[in-house]
Amino acid sequence: MDAPTASQVDFDADKLRAFIAENLGIDAKRVTDEAHFSDDLGLNWLDKLELMILIEYAFVDFEFSDEAAHEIEVVGDLIRQIEMSKKTHCYEKARA
Repeated sequence: MDAPTASQVDFDADKLRAFIAENLGIDAKRVTDEAHFSDDLGLNWLDKLELMILIEYAFVDFEFSDEAAHEIEVVGDLIRQIEMSKKTHCYEKARA
């Protein structure tokens, strides 16, 4: 079985940042990798959970584990989690 190609694991972090900004009603420039969901973007734990559910629906083939959801504190954590999950998912599909 072949390993996943770059196109299979591509993930557009800028689209995710724009999606977050749109859903929070804020300027996309505020959604940086270092932006903390609570301190910088003003989300409480429930707001963050709701945003993560929206992201799961918007970005197909992705679901946050409970553990991952608790560990995500900044936008960069979220992006890395999605990228890792997509790579793993594509690799598993390629092996099947």
